[in-house]
Formats: sequence, structure tokens, C-alpha cells
Amino acid sequence: MSGHQLLDYRPPPDQGLPTLWVDEHLIVVDKPSGLLSVPGRGEAFADCMAARVQARYPDALIVHRLDMDTSGLLLMARGKEMQRLLSELFLRREVDKRYVAVVHGQVEADSGVVDLPLITDWPNRPRQKVDHELGKPSQTRYWVRHRDAQHNITRVELEPITGRSHQLRVHMLSLGHPIVGDPLYGPAGEAGSGSEQASPSRGRLLLHAADLSFTHPVSGEVIRLSSQAPF
Repeated sequence: MSGHQLLDYRPPPDQGLPTLWVDEHLIVVDKPSGLLSVPGRGEAFADCMAARVQARYPDALIVHRLDMDTSGLLLMARGKEMQRLLSELFLRREVDKRYVAVVHGQVEADSGVVDLPLITDWPNRPRQKVDHELGKPSQTRYWVRHRDAQHNITRVELEPITGRSHQLRVHMLSLGHPIVGDPLYGPAGEAGSGSEQASPSRGRLLLHAADLSFTHPVSGEVIRLSSQAPF
């Protein structure tokens, strides 16, 4: 998120906890766009998805994060031991995450893999950038789901193989197709463009964590959860 976004932080109203899975070990919720995953600095940024979950489940702990502007499935652990076990699943890349996004332009290939190393763009934090010398390995698979020639946008499905900050956003930008509504990586002056108005969710980043699957660390059950993109 940018400093400007933080200054203008206006979290969406709390309309109840959108829970897709809850047991004594873990919780999966559907985070709305515009809400921080964890608290920012200062009381003005205390409202976040973690705090809303903890108000009902005090033992809930964050395992991974979604960008403030990204909506969708967020996994939380109940207790420190479960947090450790779930974090290990992420480290071993045993959590399958799929995202839906709408990007600018017509993506030419029906599918592909972006393999570009990423690093923080320190003078322009929190922006990230491709750096072939110092960047950390980063890979994203993508599939085209629909091309809209009239509005010059493409709907894609994205699978992050690695989990770098802003990975999906920078990798789509590297293809020449930034995600619609992206305040950091989208085209300057995008607000009010035809591409945004083509979506009923104009004014937000069109990126949604739609699918999440993993093996339950305690029961061994394979959990597969889905959330329909609100755009």
C-alpha cells in the first residue's frame, strides 16, 4: 500500500465475519477490498481483518497476508502451534492459491509462466521491482479466462508459485498488462477510465484470492475453498 492510501484509509464497514471454514485449529475468512490484513501503525489503522476475526476468536493468529486492496480468502491459525504448522505448509509450497484478476489490454498467450526476480524498490517503497542481480526468485502461472476487446481488458486466473510482496501485480505489469485499479502499478490517471467503468467494482484493485486448498495439519483432510470474485 502507498503512504497516500494509508492517509486516506477508510476501511469498509464491518458487516459481519464472512467465514468459510472454522474449527478448533484454523479459520478461513473472505477479506473485503480496502481492509488491511493486519494493523497499521497508529490507532487510525487498527481496524483490520485480523482484529475483526480476533474479536470473535481471540486465539486467531495471522498466517499470510493479502494486500489491503486485494479481496478474498485469508487463512488464520488458532494458537501459536497451529500458526507454526500452517506457516510450514506455506514455506513448503503445499498451499495452492488461485487468484482472479482483470488486467489492462489483450493478453496474447492463453497461458504462461512469469519467472522474474523481485526486490523492494527502496526509494519508492512499498513498490517492488524486477531486479535480475539482487531480486528473489519469483514465479507466477497465468491462464486467460476471457478477453474483452471492446473495453480492452482481459480476465485472468493467476497462481503464485512463490509468495513475494506484490508479486502478482508486478508480474502482470512486466507482461505489459497491469491489473485494473492498481494505484501503485497501474497507468497514471487510470481512475475513471473505460477499463475501470467496465467493471461494477470500479475504484478498487481488480484482484481477488478466489481459491485456497491445503491439507489440514491435524485431521489430514484436504480442504478446498472458493470465493467468487465480486467483479
